Amino acid sequence: MKREIFIGRVGVGGRHPVSLQSMTTTPTADSRATLTQIRALARAGCDIVRVAVPDTASLVGLRAIVRRSPLPVVADIHFDAELALRSLDCGVHGLRINPGNIGGAKNVARILRLANERGVPIRIGVNAGSLEKKYRRTDLSRPEAMVRSALDKVKFCEDHGFLAIKISLKSSHVRHTVEAYRLLDRRCDYPLHVGITEAGTFLQGTVKSAIGIGALLLEGIGNTIRVSLTADPLEEVRVGREILKALQLRSNGIELISCPACARTSVDIIARVQEFEARAARLPIRRTLRVAVMGCEVNGPGEAADADIGIAFSRNHGFIFERGRIRERVPAREGVRRLLQRLKDMA
Repeated sequence: MKREIFIGRVGVGGRHPVSLQSMTTTPTADSRATLTQIRALARAGCDIVRVAVPDTASLVGLRAIVRRSPLPVVADIHFDAELALRSLDCGVHGLRINPGNIGGAKNVARILRLANERGVPIRIGVNAGSLEKKYRRTDLSRPEAMVRSALDKVKFCEDHGFLAIKISLKSSHVRHTVEAYRLLDRRCDYPLHVGITEAGTFLQGTVKSAIGIGALLLEGIGNTIRVSLTADPLEEVRVGREILKALQLRSNGIELISCPACARTSVDIIARVQEFEARAARLPIRRTLRVAVMGCEVNGPGEAADADIGIAFSRNHGFIFERGRIRERVPAREGVRRLLQRLKDMA
């Protein structure tokens, strides 16, 4: 079991569930726009939000953001130790720094000292693309080099009495990322922030993230995650939730079961599933429900017998079933609407 830290009210490590993070794309100096985005992320299921602090102009916005955010706020700092110190003065709930690019050991020590005083955890981030020269010029494998770099930074924190650490080891290479986290998991008990960095556009980034994050979580590795996409942050949260739901690490929401389209279907099953998904997203569901939308009798109640509720379409009818038992026959054109009604009653 990993050590326990708290980022605001969100526990990370220990026996806490895996938490979901994203990062704002609005200028932090624009507190109104950033808060609007944070509130949308919170509604989508995000647990922790990270904001970039690239300059002093961002600090004024940061103070307002921290005060009014519905989510714990982590300040993302590079190159400038003063920005990290002043972010702590703004009341942030966490810091993300790379000790290798923040201005030397003395500056890192200053940050650790103030963070300790304020009780603020720090994420130690190591990215494959920004490894120190001494680790790029060795015969070590890239995953091993990443782990050694991270452990060097952890030792520096420990030597300065700072233990409120979580660690990330990220690469755009899925295999390197998975191998690095496996190595690190065996060598330390600090909580781990897991993700595939620079994963790419929505489709490619979703595939990479699902493989890499999913493989690690299946092995019990990872305490908090971010899906890094070149897309709207809301998509990061939606994909992250689906990964957690698929692994049964999220306890609320709809797990959709739907069959692939084929020549047996007599309705436009793709359109019906899309209609259901869009309308079901607005339902206030507080528990996990497995819902099936199936295109024919072959893939109907039998194939989806373990769904809590579902519908199987024939040419003219929709057969609504619960746990494999048909409960109602409705006109096909009314199928999705009636399924949503029954789902709302169950929820």
